[in-house]
Amino acid sequence: MRALIPFVTFALAALPAAAQDAEAGGQLYIDFCAVCHGETARGDGVMAEVLRIAPTDLTALSSAGDFPTLRVAEQIDGRRPMLAHGGDMPIFGQWFQGDGADVALPGPGGQPILMSRPIADLVTYLQEIQP
Repeated sequence: MRALIPFVTFALAALPAAAQDAEAGGQLYIDFCAVCHGETARGDGVMAEVLRIAPTDLTALSSAGDFPTLRVAEQIDGRRPMLAHGGDMPIFGQWFQGDGADVALPGPGGQPILMSRPIADLVTYLQEIQP
């Protein structure tokens, strides 16, 4: 067991640093998400009434327990498409690729989930607006 501790320490140190810039994420939210999800993130954006499927209330993402970090990141980058208005929710992954250096955010149980810095910032913002 003792031989494993230096390896684990090295492995964790090799992970990219966590990006937690909720202010930058909030600006991304206003620029890309608020038109559908609303300025208060409750699903009441100006486009909400013309969508076939109502936008999610993003302030309720943690209502069933832990914040679904992986599911939210996959929704934003397009790995988990959502049908809305007869087609896919806009996939912003191409705009949120950042500088190509992934960062880690803790997921359920603390395991790191890698994503681009802009997506991590947006996810961090969404975590902060949970009640």
